[in-house]
Amino acid sequence: MDFSRYLELLDRDAARLREAAVRDVGAAVPSCPGWTAADLLLHVGEVYLHKVEAMRRGAWPDPWPLAPEPADPAGYFDRALSELRAELTSRKPADPALTWYDADQTVGFWARRMALETVVHRVDAELAAGEPLAPIPGDLALDGIDEILVAFLAYAAARWPEEFGDGLAAAEGSTVSIHAGDHSWLVRPSAKGVEVTAGATTEADASVSGSPHDVLLWLWGRQGGATPSFSGAAEPVERLRALLKDATQ
Repeated sequence: MDFSRYLELLDRDAARLREAAVRDVGAAVPSCPGWTAADLLLHVGEVYLHKVEAMRRGAWPDPWPLAPEPADPAGYFDRALSELRAELTSRKPADPALTWYDADQTVGFWARRMALETVVHRVDAELAAGEPLAPIPGDLALDGIDEILVAFLAYAAARWPEEFGDGLAAAEGSTVSIHAGDHSWLVRPSAKGVEVTAGATTEADASVSGSPHDVLLWLWGRQGGATPSFSGAAEPVERLRALLKDATQ
């Protein structure tokens, strides 16, 4: 996906997120226990502003977070989105930018990451409002599956193994294949980390299959779409689900 596509989808999903969340800012967000729709708006706004400051300063903002604005969560979200959009469009995708992912230290990383952050939280807002989920475009969903498996799981497990407790060692020796449309990934956890191979055809102990939309939501622990189908042993899938929760909390 290119830079302009990420910006297009960021705009679209941010608008949908806001529209759903402001219907009832006191509504509980079932996928984020303890949060209301107002909390969701404030959280996403804070994430946007954090990335803006990181790009501007070339360093992580400190102190952080900013003081919350509970009296006007929608206004806070609007300001944050406007600043993020302005910051991204004032730079080129290949321009250097501080990120948490060593393999990609560019502005393009944040365009991708914020588009994917927004679509997941757009789903949260729709769930809070009790509305049908708008379909996640196939290109974005496939990109999101690759991101969560490669960056959030494999990279994070190697970079911050302590965040996974005993989960990596417990999952060692099991493999899970992820199938979304015509794309596939093989996930092989071990005590040393997680190996993710795109396009692998190796037989796995278990498999998860579904549309890109449904697989992405399952990987992020969101409900509301159709449940993917599962085959093979149950335990490897359960252990993968636990590792994903550690990777994304």
